[in-house]
Amino acid sequence: MAQWTSAVGAAQLARLISSQQPRPAVPGTRKPPAYRALADGVRLLVLEGRVPVGARLPAERELAMALEVSRTTVAAAYEALRGEGFLESRRGAGSWTSVPAGNPLPARGLEPLPPEALGSMIDLGCAALPAPEPWLTRAVQGALEELPPYAHTHGDYPAGLQVLRRMLADRYTAQGIPTMPEQIMVTTGAMGAIDAICHLFAGRGERIAVESPSYANILQLMRSAGARLVPVAMADALGGWDLGTWRQVLRDSAPRLAYVVADFHNPTGALADEEQRRAMVEAARSAGTVLVVDETMSELWLEPDLEMPRRVCAFDPAGSTVVTVGSASKAFWAGMRIGWVRAAPDVIRSLISARAYADLGTPVVEQLAVNWLMRTGGWEQAVELRRNQARENRDALVAAVRRELPDWEFEVPRGGLTLWARAGGLSGSRLAEVGERLGVRVPSGPRFGVDGAFEGYVRLPFTVGGPVAEEAALRLAAAAKLVATGAGAAGEAPRTFVA
Repeated sequence: MAQWTSAVGAAQLARLISSQQPRPAVPGTRKPPAYRALADGVRLLVLEGRVPVGARLPAERELAMALEVSRTTVAAAYEALRGEGFLESRRGAGSWTSVPAGNPLPARGLEPLPPEALGSMIDLGCAALPAPEPWLTRAVQGALEELPPYAHTHGDYPAGLQVLRRMLADRYTAQGIPTMPEQIMVTTGAMGAIDAICHLFAGRGERIAVESPSYANILQLMRSAGARLVPVAMADALGGWDLGTWRQVLRDSAPRLAYVVADFHNPTGALADEEQRRAMVEAARSAGTVLVVDETMSELWLEPDLEMPRRVCAFDPAGSTVVTVGSASKAFWAGMRIGWVRAAPDVIRSLISARAYADLGTPVVEQLAVNWLMRTGGWEQAVELRRNQARENRDALVAAVRRELPDWEFEVPRGGLTLWARAGGLSGSRLAEVGERLGVRVPSGPRFGVDGAFEGYVRLPFTVGGPVAEEAALRLAAAAKLVATGAGAAGEAPRTFVA
């Protein structure tokens, strides 16, 4: 019986491998043989989760043709991978990816490390901060005081608690976007909201236009749903959205959905101005595309003098084109799994109906806690604490990276939680692999692209500050040195650091 659970085609694997930057040659040493470079490329793809564990690889002849190399080269690479524990084979069943005994399984997204692992590892993989106390404790206490009437019901509220739906609608209305509670559905985080939207609008095989780069976990969610992702290139640095390209892609590809993060884009940190927002809505309306706008970063401006543009849904107040997703996870705390959708009432009704076959509803206590925060003014005070912490972390991380890695290129965003850095000509995938062995965990650029784009980038979130930010930069600099000299190859004993 075959042990593989998915398959990777020869053309797809060839694209992923060719997108990788070659390991820099060490002065005075020979270039590694072709089979070794191929084996290293496949191993990196498995370690990053871009090729799943248990994925059947193409036959040697097929991959050789796709890569335009000899079959002997592919056979030698496969044999090397088998010897290292990254490939298993069985006559008649083919070869499939694996990981050596004792190695953790690679993550397909950017899951945070377990709390018990944080003592020895600086985790820059997840853009999330600790809770802004004392507001979490106060909110939960307030929720418990308001819980008794709800405890006498069955507890399933597919649309969300009416008090929270009304509170969210009133907040949009106060910003000049008239909204009724019937236009709101409360979800289990933003991921739950986008998952529900994808299942409603985009069945398997449907096209979804996405920014390139874009948020890695959302890209993986859409791939898992069977969507065909259509990447739309972002402008350089913090320039944001190339509207000419967006119009062309929406017109030519006619995607069912388009997903954008207009407020402090993840991962680049770009902020769309009002003209870009208006133009995106008009382009989506003309193409018949539903524009899904992720506003999870919208309250995290870090510069006091920054005047925020109007929300994207302000240019489509009825919700016929724009579906807005919000969340408490970034602005407040990731452990508060409360998100919401704002859309036209008929869209909300469809989402609610479909929920009977998904998660039925969102936890009541957490909804009451968010409602308590917004009703009492605690939300604004907690978010201000979050902004101050993120600003301090950003400034500390930027200073440390500029000092230890002066050839890395980036622009400092004015909000959000992420820094998008070009890694001085090095492979982001190799930096991520070596960095984890040196005690710092970073996601590489290809996680945020489609089919291996952004190999030369890494994403650095503003989750650590002070001495920890300095230590993270030191470890990244050590990883960069090993990658640049070719000394971080597979099999090298990891160096030990004490966090």
